[in-house]
Amino acid sequence: MQRTPATLVLENGSVYRGTAFGHIGEAAGEVVFNTSHTGYQEILTDPSYAGQMVVMTYPLIGNYGITPNDNESSKIWASAFIVREASNIYSNHEASGSLDDALKNAGVMGLAGIDTRKLVREIRQMGAMRGVISTVDQDEASLKAKALSIPEMSGQDLAGTVTTEKNYTLETPGARYHVAAFDYGIKTNILRLLQNAGCRVTVLRAKATTEEVLALNPDGVFLSNGPGDPAAVEYAIRTIRELAEYSRTSRPLPIFGICLGHQLLSLALGATTYKLKFGHHGSNHPVKNMQSKRIEITSQNHGFAVSMDSLPDTVEMTHLNLYDQTVEGIRHSELPCFSVQYHPEAAPGPHDSHYLFDEFTAMMDRAKN
Repeated sequence: MQRTPATLVLENGSVYRGTAFGHIGEAAGEVVFNTSHTGYQEILTDPSYAGQMVVMTYPLIGNYGITPNDNESSKIWASAFIVREASNIYSNHEASGSLDDALKNAGVMGLAGIDTRKLVREIRQMGAMRGVISTVDQDEASLKAKALSIPEMSGQDLAGTVTTEKNYTLETPGARYHVAAFDYGIKTNILRLLQNAGCRVTVLRAKATTEEVLALNPDGVFLSNGPGDPAAVEYAIRTIRELAEYSRTSRPLPIFGICLGHQLLSLALGATTYKLKFGHHGSNHPVKNMQSKRIEITSQNHGFAVSMDSLPDTVEMTHLNLYDQTVEGIRHSELPCFSVQYHPEAAPGPHDSHYLFDEFTAMMDRAKN
């Protein structure tokens, strides 16, 4: 592994010096941390990380390599990857290459050898900050100026930058349902679990219209995860509001949202969102199901949340984050709409919340009768 000096400078002027791996050059983005012990490949290829540099809190990363079946999309979306130690060797019978090679091939920078504990503490205290990593510019003042020039995450519509270019359909043998799935940055395992639940899935561009959805005559609508500020995705909010109203005026059309999809559904139903200080990123977050009273250990990746105080009387909070008491799930009292902030598809993460896909198919069954 090549050892090239690299420097990370945050927008507040903090400096972290280490060595580069993967691509050599310069990278910029919002710096966030993830508390998962494993799953770095799924994290890197999650489109929800577009525009962000990911710090792993677990100290040794890369020791099981890269495996062909673990990608959550067709490319690495994180703008950079920051670790304490990047393993020089990997051991896994399914691995096809190293983390270093994967980053090189994708043109994505990695930074190793810094005190990630200190960096994570700083992010927790100060909040997620913009930063620049460079091997070509070692001037701290220059790098700070570059960091300050990066657009802030608030106000950015990134769903339109990660969505599919063309609509497409995933056929499922013996499918009982047809689901129209909006791709705001959809993960592969979400599509896999929808298919496992008996759904034929038509994946739609983020800007697909209400008319396009209704022309498919679907049994249900799925709203995917994705990056950026949900309030900035105004076209999606408008379309979701129209689809929810269709359930009121025409026929029941179940809607299920995950992560950004949860935030967009909440906005469409009349709630508001806000930016979290440093977000929720990891596979070990406890969430309380307010109906069953059971605690689910969940996988999370989001920098914005739905304001609890803004929920309309017709919208019930169904799940609660036990770390900071934020909204983790909602359900409409009159319309067949529900969503969760966390990732029940668990890629990476625990499987506690797979039942939500069954709830979606049960809602579609009721809508048919």
